[in-house]
Amino acid sequence: MKTAQPGILAPVPPQGRYLFFTPKQASALREALMRLAPLVDGPQAVVGIGPDVVAALGATVPGLRAFAALKGPGVEVPATPTALWCWLRGSDRGKLVHATRAIEKALAPALRLDRVIEAFRHGRGPNGHGRDLTGYEDGTENPEDAAAEKAALAHRQGAGQNGSSFVAVQQWVHDLDAFEAMGTREQDNMVGRRRRDNHELDDAPASAHVKRTAQESFKPEAFVLRRSMPWALDHQAGLMFVAFGKSFDAFEAQMRRMAGLDDGIVDAMFQISRPVTGAFFWCPPVRQDATGMRLDLRQVGL
Repeated sequence: MKTAQPGILAPVPPQGRYLFFTPKQASALREALMRLAPLVDGPQAVVGIGPDVVAALGATVPGLRAFAALKGPGVEVPATPTALWCWLRGSDRGKLVHATRAIEKALAPALRLDRVIEAFRHGRGPNGHGRDLTGYEDGTENPEDAAAEKAALAHRQGAGQNGSSFVAVQQWVHDLDAFEAMGTREQDNMVGRRRRDNHELDDAPASAHVKRTAQESFKPEAFVLRRSMPWALDHQAGLMFVAFGKSFDAFEAQMRRMAGLDDGIVDAMFQISRPVTGAFFWCPPVRQDATGMRLDLRQVGL
């Protein structure tokens, strides 16, 4: 869909940078977002606006809501509300630094850059997708082409909404020592696929990640478009989980099942990984005007 932010449907880039902004001066918010709008003019940046920012503008976005924390048997899925999120994409880390500076200046003094997470693509799996740091291909079950647009983007919602997307963003921290202490068969059973060839295991246990999140097994089906990337900082590493959808329903259905809230079976991935953040955002569409492509902020009154 041509009104979607191009980076949503584009493949995962070699380098990524995630920017998380918190509120600072609400009275300057409208002007700040208007300065940001022309900077989101292609696949190099994807921007998501949080529920609190939409509310501060006196606007509504149908379907936008706050991320709900979850507690399952022995696991927690935290909620960490964030005002605005930006995913910078490219192959040159220096260019991402300069893009960060431009966006930070555009949003000041309304929003303050609170966190920056560097990410990267790790190898390529048998289907061409990048790998998680565990070595397993990430995004194998992603819908493609028209199916990707159907899963990830809003349709028939009118100007200012068509082509928009709802995105769930979580930072997962891996315990790679615990993972490496497992045998190969145990690792494969945890994921539900063989790492060496990405073949799905028919006899994997019910707790296997693939079985917990099989998108076609939900009613209604719970398809999302995953655009996750590994991250690393000092002695910690993991996955920045990013899932775009036409609503948050599919993500929430998957997350509840992973946490064991449907049937008491917790996703085996929790053995070696845990989410430390969780937030929902609305990704506005884009439109062309006399000056070029820019974020279409009509839905929030701009």
